[in-house]
Amino acid sequence: MTFEHLLRKNALLPEDKIAEAKHLEAAEGLRLDRAVVQLGLMTEREVLKIMAELLMLPLLDLSATEIPPDILQSLTTKVVFRKRIVPIAREGNTLRVATCDPFDLYAMDDVRMTTGLQIDTVLAIKDDIEKLIKTHYGLGGDTLDELAANDDEPSGPVSGGGEDLLELAQEASVIRLVNEIIVEAVHERASDIHIEPYEHQMAIRYRIDGILHEASVPPQMNRFQAAIISRIKILANLNIAERRIPQDGRIKFNVGGRQIDVRVSVIPMLFGEGVVMRLLDKANVLFTLPQLGMDQETYGRFRGLIERPHGIVLVTGPTGSGKTTTLYASLNEIVGPTLKVLTVEDPVEYHLQGVNQIPVDHKVGMTFEAGLRAILRHDPDVVMIGEIRDVETARAAIQASLTGHLVLSTLHTNDSASAATRLIDMGVEPFLIASSLAGAMAQRLVRKICSKCRVPYTPDHSKFPRDFSLEPGTQLYRGEGCDNCRKTGYRGRSGLYELLCIDEEIAQMIVDRESAPKIIQSGRRTGLRLLREDGWMKVRQGITSVDEVLTCTAL
Repeated sequence: MTFEHLLRKNALLPEDKIAEAKHLEAAEGLRLDRAVVQLGLMTEREVLKIMAELLMLPLLDLSATEIPPDILQSLTTKVVFRKRIVPIAREGNTLRVATCDPFDLYAMDDVRMTTGLQIDTVLAIKDDIEKLIKTHYGLGGDTLDELAANDDEPSGPVSGGGEDLLELAQEASVIRLVNEIIVEAVHERASDIHIEPYEHQMAIRYRIDGILHEASVPPQMNRFQAAIISRIKILANLNIAERRIPQDGRIKFNVGGRQIDVRVSVIPMLFGEGVVMRLLDKANVLFTLPQLGMDQETYGRFRGLIERPHGIVLVTGPTGSGKTTTLYASLNEIVGPTLKVLTVEDPVEYHLQGVNQIPVDHKVGMTFEAGLRAILRHDPDVVMIGEIRDVETARAAIQASLTGHLVLSTLHTNDSASAATRLIDMGVEPFLIASSLAGAMAQRLVRKICSKCRVPYTPDHSKFPRDFSLEPGTQLYRGEGCDNCRKTGYRGRSGLYELLCIDEEIAQMIVDRESAPKIIQSGRRTGLRLLREDGWMKVRQGITSVDEVLTCTAL
């Protein structure tokens, strides 16, 4: 009985879909089972269930399988990585191994000859095997073994002159290892890669949904620390011989058809150079404002602000709270053939169609203020400034708004009302702020509960903070943890928003230099919803959890 026969016998696919898969099988030389998966007609797990029946092999869930460390050492790292075969148990002279390709008989013969044991094969999906390999054998384990085999200095991190490092950094193994580090980060949806040198090890951590997760790294990676960092510096067009001062650069990658821009920062530390790479995925920035987590009421009011012909609209919050993404989404809302839109950014993170973007370059005197003054001569309708950092930029932005331009920018404050007081502290005259500021929106990012493992539960009301209320008997949601969310219970992030629209009363309070709390009180009378209140609304909707709101907001 064949795979095709089982598909027909059990009516698992219609005849036209089987014919489509067979056409791909003939055209590209694929096996029928792989053609079915490639076309999206069945999942890999569904195909393996059929294979298990056909070959009378068990199908295991490796995510729930505990493997003793001594069993993992039964096979060499090279065999595990190249053949994607993992040893999971041993009984006497028989080694049980998991594979996602039961037809790779050469791999089984290789394992049999290498170990001298009888082989008992079980099936497992490829993703489970990949995760098991990364967890137990470390990132790039086979590449590191290859490097170690070619290394004549068996102890200590690889170092030496710039010429030696240049040669080593251009070796195929080092190139492959750095590529694996970046590709793994993209697959894990990481926003940043942290490469940190310590006395006896080199740590690699990925920031995923705002939280740092340590990657499993083989101990021998420390030996090739200098070569790895030199390879990254070559890619970013940095000086590999200079290890005394910070350096910044950029790399462009294509991963699975997606273009990834990588911003690289290298800083000398006690035990070597530390590297942080910020991954900018163009596919993940072109959101609409509602997709970012903005509810319809806030969206309607904010849309009214960004459609105004003039004035300043500020997005505020700490570093990493998604301010720039909100500005990009705002520009996407209003950009069109009838508007001239210019931006001044440091650096330009994403390229927007229909928007003229100017990078800041402090080396030649191209600051935010200089760029803003220059672009006003280009007759813009909308101007975006990456960040208001000083009084000169703030005054230039205000003058632009007073001369008939809409200005969008960001500011580092904790809440929306503090935007005006922050500008006053910078040295801007209050009457100028009152006459130009249209609105300020504070924001934070919270992790979203994973949709795959989200379950309802009845909460303990006694453990709620005093400002969070819930009807008795109402259920909330939490994530139990699954492969989709790396066992964290969270996947993806959503914004919390606090939008303050400036009316006549608030404008007068700004002129009178009233404090931020008093401005908030005035805003509350016209519908201002605080960040924390927006968070509680998203908790009730099952989007996020109480703990997440408590982590990123304050009373």
